[in-house]
Amino acid sequence: MAKTGNSTAEERSPSGLPIKQIPGNYGIPILSPIYDRLHYYYFQGHMGYFKSHVTKNNSTVVRLNMPPGIFISRNPQVIAVLDAKSFRVLFDPSKVEKKNTFTGTYVPPLSLYSGLRPMAYLDTTEKLHSSLKSFSFHLLASRKSQFISTFHKTYSSLFDTVEAKIASGPVEFNGLNQSSAFDFTCNAFLGAVPSEVIGPSASNKAAIWLLLQLHPLASRLTKFIPWPIEDLLLHCVPLPPCLAHHDYKTLEDFFSKAGESLLEDAANKFGLSHDVALHNLIFMTSFNANAGFKIFMPILLKWLAHAGEALHGKLVQEIRSVVKSSNHTITMDALEKMELTKSVVWEALRLDPPVENQFGHARTDLIIESHDTAFRVKKGEMICGYQPLAMRDEKVFKNAEEFIADRFVGDEGKKLLEYVYWSNGPETVAPTVGNKQCPGKDMVILVGRLFVADLFLRYDTFSAVHDGMLLGLEPRMVFKSVKKASDE
Repeated sequence: MAKTGNSTAEERSPSGLPIKQIPGNYGIPILSPIYDRLHYYYFQGHMGYFKSHVTKNNSTVVRLNMPPGIFISRNPQVIAVLDAKSFRVLFDPSKVEKKNTFTGTYVPPLSLYSGLRPMAYLDTTEKLHSSLKSFSFHLLASRKSQFISTFHKTYSSLFDTVEAKIASGPVEFNGLNQSSAFDFTCNAFLGAVPSEVIGPSASNKAAIWLLLQLHPLASRLTKFIPWPIEDLLLHCVPLPPCLAHHDYKTLEDFFSKAGESLLEDAANKFGLSHDVALHNLIFMTSFNANAGFKIFMPILLKWLAHAGEALHGKLVQEIRSVVKSSNHTITMDALEKMELTKSVVWEALRLDPPVENQFGHARTDLIIESHDTAFRVKKGEMICGYQPLAMRDEKVFKNAEEFIADRFVGDEGKKLLEYVYWSNGPETVAPTVGNKQCPGKDMVILVGRLFVADLFLRYDTFSAVHDGMLLGLEPRMVFKSVKKASDE
């Protein structure tokens, strides 16, 4: 506080907001992080946990313990930014360092990556980050023309399987999608289909490798394991990396052969060693892209099923009329004309981003602003943003908890894209070598639109139910019925 005469002037930020202490506390060492972890995974759930801290402290910027907490991670103490304005500090490389923060307060054993740190764990100031991100842009640009055809081929086969099985009863989407997502991403990036080269177990090998990285973030592995035992198994000690050694070696051989020309480009154009390029290619394809689609497709299906036949009819009309006017072919230009389809994908990403949390350490002492208050953060403190809550900010989005299919249609709707953060950056900003925004941001949007377009070119409507969560990371979706397109 600054004193003026007999009065005390309230300290304010450069933009004029009052600066206050960040509310909340970290509780009793050891005990409180365990207590908070149990509430996060089992008693309240992710959203409930963060909302309870906002309510308790009457603030969207709070101090709290971020699971998984002690034993398996570094210091669990974080500053949570939970509104659309304060969250944006995590996108500013001049304010936030992201070295080894990709998975939050813990880092998976580097032996899972042959001892290397993948690009996701590098900060923008590290020289290798620029080279690897440039390589990722090259990969996406060189294979962009293959995305639509490979997606259509892969997911047409998935829908064929759904139709073949649904006559005998409900069909779970997730298992089929796991295999399809891995085949699609590898085929799109490398021109090779892993289920054909490795065999039907290819996606399972990638899934095991993913689980060994993400198990501290997972929960409810199976209904047959009581939660106290699961908590000890998943959240207290790292699972041995050797469990994935054989599977990863198989993936390594596949990517070495299928990605030979890309690995040559990595060396000749970006100065990357063979090992660095290879293990980052595996990570970008099997983790960033494949895991993202593995989670996002069920999320998209969930919200489409929730919206029901009224929305299905509107999407059918838009998609089929655009495709008809495009010589009965889905093209990039055709997808751009599907305004409602684009909005549906953005709305699903707003409500349920495939990656829920973003993290970073304050580079220097800094000030964070929410809508009405400013807060001081000390150098080195970890900042955690929970995206599903930040993107349900009622001060930005009207009826923020609701799925509104046409929210982003029209000029006013498009202004809201500035606050859609699923890609570790605003939707209105492009990824660059100097930021940590997802290099495949545009590909994810493209694939989401392709999924919706293919679905409603094939079906007039469908019904599916959301039957719990798988590992606490993706909704389990079950098809109950599909109605083939009436104009076929």
